[in-house]
Amino acid sequence: MQYRRLGKSGLQLSVLSFGSWISFSKQLNDTAADELMGVAYDNGINFFDNAEVYALGESEKMMGRILKNKKWDRSSYVISSKAFFGWRGKDNKPNQTGNSRKHLLEACNEALQRLQVDYLDLFYCHRPDKNTPIEETVWAMNTLLQQGKILYWGTSEWSGVEIMDAHRVAEKYNLMAPTMEQPQYNLFERNKMEKEFLPIFNSVGMGTTIWSPLATGLLTGKYNVGIPEGSRLGLEGFDWLKDRWIIDEKINKVKELAVLANELNVTLPSLSLAWCIKNPNVSTAILGATKKEQLLENLKALETQEKLTPEILSKIDGIMQNRPLVPEI
Repeated sequence: MQYRRLGKSGLQLSVLSFGSWISFSKQLNDTAADELMGVAYDNGINFFDNAEVYALGESEKMMGRILKNKKWDRSSYVISSKAFFGWRGKDNKPNQTGNSRKHLLEACNEALQRLQVDYLDLFYCHRPDKNTPIEETVWAMNTLLQQGKILYWGTSEWSGVEIMDAHRVAEKYNLMAPTMEQPQYNLFERNKMEKEFLPIFNSVGMGTTIWSPLATGLLTGKYNVGIPEGSRLGLEGFDWLKDRWIIDEKINKVKELAVLANELNVTLPSLSLAWCIKNPNVSTAILGATKKEQLLENLKALETQEKLTPEILSKIDGIMQNRPLVPEI
C-alpha cells in the first residue's frame, strides 16, 4: 500500500480507502461488511469513510459494530463522517440539516455514538449551506476541534470559491481552516480536480478524498450490456444515478477504455482507479466494492499505476475527449 499526506497536514492516508455509501445496510449485511473491512485493513487500507445520511444513519451503526468487533488499535485507522443532509430523511425538522452550529455539533455527537468511537479523524460539511453564514460554520468546526471530537475538518462538493471563503474566515479569526475536500473525480468528472481546484492546491494546499472513482461502477464495464441484477444502479430509489450514467456515448467510451486495458494486460477497473491516483493531488480514492473479489481486483490499481506512461495517459485523453483546458499561469 502507498500512503499520502492529506494536503499540507501530517496525516497519512492509504492511497486507496474504503467507503460505505449505498453499500452498507443496503447491499451488505454485517457479515459481508465485516469481511470487506477486514480485507481492506489487512491490505494496508487505513481510511474508512462514512456520513450521517448514508442509509439514514444505519451505515454508521453498521461500521461502528464492525469496528467494535475488530478491536483494531484506534491509532491505526482513520474514520470520517459528514454532516448536512441529516439522517431522518423526510422526517428532518428545522435545524436537523445544514451547516449551522447547532446541527454540526449535534451531528458530530450523533456520529460518534453510531460509530462507537471517541473522536472522528475527519469531519466534513457534506454540502455548502447558503442559509448559514460561513463564519458560523468555520467557528463550529473550530469548536469541535478544540473539544477533541474531530481532528481535521473539510468540505464535500464545495466550489473553489466557497472553500477559499472558509480559508478567508479562518485566517481572519485565527481559526483552523478546512484541510480536505471530498469531490467526485473519475474519467468522466475532471473539471474540479484538474482545473477549478488548481489555485487552491498551489496556494493554501488541500487534501482530497475523492469519491466515485469508478463512476458508480460504469468504469468497471459491467453496464456495457445492461444493468446487472443486484448492482447499485439497479437499486430502487437510485434511478437518478442510472439516468446520469447509462448514456450510449459514455458506454462507448468505456468500451474503448476496455480495449486499451486489455492491451496493457490489466482490468478496466484497475486502469480507471490507477488513472485517478496517478494525479498527485488525489490523497486517496474511496472504493465501494461489495465483494471480496472486487476489492482485491481494485487493489491491483497500485501496480497498474506503473503502466500509465505519458503515452498511455495521452491515449486515455484521446478516448475521453474531456481534458479540461487549463490556462498557463
